[in-house]
Amino acid sequence: MEKHVVVIYPHPDDESFGAAGTITKYREEEVPVTYLCGTLGEMGRNMGTPAFANRETLPEIRKEELIEACKQLDVDLRMLGYRDKTMEFEDKRHVAEHLKSILDEIQPSLVITHYPEHAVHPDHNAMGAAAIEAVRMMDAQHRPTVWAQAITNDYINELGEPDIKNDVTAYFDKKMEAILSHKSQASGVIGQFQEYWATEDMKEAAKKHLGKEQFYIWHFGE
Repeated sequence: MEKHVVVIYPHPDDESFGAAGTITKYREEEVPVTYLCGTLGEMGRNMGTPAFANRETLPEIRKEELIEACKQLDVDLRMLGYRDKTMEFEDKRHVAEHLKSILDEIQPSLVITHYPEHAVHPDHNAMGAAAIEAVRMMDAQHRPTVWAQAITNDYINELGEPDIKNDVTAYFDKKMEAILSHKSQASGVIGQFQEYWATEDMKEAAKKHLGKEQFYIWHFGE
């Protein structure tokens, strides 16, 4: 049984698409979960047709969506205040020290983040690298386990099979609730599912696409 799980991703919706099933499993086991969200995703390109937002209003919209998703998942939320699409330009040591200060306070037994260089988006790679560095900086005897999530197309060829393979189809409905909370970003993907939602085949296809969450255990090599 984990003591406390901390999820560290850069954007609103990363937690829902990437780890909502795993989060729900831990919450059903009454394990506390905290989400450290790096940015508000304010540079997201999806502002609707017709537009429902502009550059000034999108951050507040995404903030409210993030709060709602975290309510659905029953997790504590901490917004770290970094700027979207600039994480790769932040000083990694500075971000790591920021994260470490929070981890020292929470004392989690497990940290979930992105796998650096295997997470597609520069913000994903940079936040994952900073999260891993934050844990590396902790006393080795008290470090939490780190699960790193790779999402590039070739990650299995590059890294081998993931260490953790969570079948989260049992938590599919809760995961969908969390994803749908991010209306501004999820509408395109979810619209494809919802259009045929009445058919069992489409629901099963969605489960197949979203029903597995995989992670690598990060080894610090010390």
